[in-house]
Amino acid sequence: MPTTIRLILVDDHTIIRDGIQALLADVPDLEVVGQARNGRELLELLADTPADVVLMDLNMPELNGFETVPLLRQQFPEVRVLILSMLDHEKYVHQVLTAGALGYVLKNAGKEEITFAIRTVAAGRPFLCTELGLALLHKAIEGPVATSGGKKVNDLSNRETEVLRLIAEGLTNAEIADKLFTSKRTIETHRQNIIEKTQAKNTAALIKYAMETGLLT
Repeated sequence: MPTTIRLILVDDHTIIRDGIQALLADVPDLEVVGQARNGRELLELLADTPADVVLMDLNMPELNGFETVPLLRQQFPEVRVLILSMLDHEKYVHQVLTAGALGYVLKNAGKEEITFAIRTVAAGRPFLCTELGLALLHKAIEGPVATSGGKKVNDLSNRETEVLRLIAEGLTNAEIADKLFTSKRTIETHRQNIIEKTQAKNTAALIKYAMETGLLT
């Protein structure tokens, strides 16, 4: 690992980049050598600005993080990639790590964890922030929710499973909201998440899914 780690910050929000640079200003072994608003600017910057670690967001215009990681591995294989994102779903983590990123940190991480992550990645070692690591471990221990029908309700939370059961019983979003003492908007969000996770195209498909998985008896 180099004595001073040269760092490039990549985020489409200037206030985020400046905030991180200010946060790391007093860390003696870290030096921010450049900033970029997206993957395209990053690749152009790296052509003239040597760096050890790229601290990069995923959601960016023109060339996002998902698209940028494999290009970085091809064009600048010596540069380590550390993702700093609000996206906490395991599919995003798996996608970018498989593409070549070496670490993943959530934006709610503290200064100490971000600093440690940068140093770890700069040394060529993988890093996953504590919150994500604990969530993945918890999911691995619990496993998918089993149902009486013998099939499994993959990825649905307990509340989503409850909402799906009520949808299958014919309740409207408003009725489900009243029953669960929450807002109609919250139920609409749960419903959309259930549709995405089950790949059901409509309410009839959701009811069929609930029957097949044993949620509706």
